[in-house]
Amino acid sequence: MAERMLAAGFDLTVWARRTEVMEEWAAKGATGVDQVAELGSACDHIGVCVVDDAGVAEICDQLIPAMREGSLLAIHSTILPESCEKLEARCAERGIKFLDAPVSGGEPAATAGVLTVMCGGNEDAFEAAKPVFESFGKLIVLLGGAGAGQRAKIVNNALMSAHFGVGHAAVQAAEKLGIDRTAFCELINASSGRSYAFEVYARLPTPEAFAMGAALLNKDVNLLAATLGDDDNTELLKHAADYFLGPALAG
Repeated sequence: MAERMLAAGFDLTVWARRTEVMEEWAAKGATGVDQVAELGSACDHIGVCVVDDAGVAEICDQLIPAMREGSLLAIHSTILPESCEKLEARCAERGIKFLDAPVSGGEPAATAGVLTVMCGGNEDAFEAAKPVFESFGKLIVLLGGAGAGQRAKIVNNALMSAHFGVGHAAVQAAEKLGIDRTAFCELINASSGRSYAFEVYARLPTPEAFAMGAALLNKDVNLLAATLGDDDNTELLKHAADYFLGPALAG
């Protein structure tokens, strides 16, 4: 995403936890800063992309007090919708625009500049952020108030996780029926049962090979469960997802 911003001609300032990452971006033409607060005071548009709620909270506690009135904070991490509602309220107190804007499509879509960007916030913030989002996104949608982007993202990721689980069960069923795994996967990827998750699954030697991705998807399924509580739809998605995520994480 940062590469696409730089390629689009934006003046890019970056902060990262690892020194080698900072050095890499400096070599590409970005300006590096040593402290998160420096990023807040230097930029009109700031995007945060870390792993979880705790990481977002740690960064934003340093960012928001340093940000200028009229600047914009976009959260690209996948976190609890309620966390984004609270962040928007904190930003509003300082005259800062806010959007939650998780993305979908992974590294290939980011490299090609065709990510899907799921936005939650007000119309003014959305319009202000679009020029930057358009550098790395193709479908950019405002879904409602703060937290709406997160709600859409965690449902999307729960659905993808369920697709992994159903695909895993389907391949096991085919193998029990004596069907060659490679031939079966090629067939499904050209047939009505295909899905993006199955395409990824078909390339895996074992579920354990997807352990890193499974950990992130498992986090997002749990975010949906925490948001909806005791809900039959969530239970259905979680049950299907666990059929694949369990073995993947066990490895």
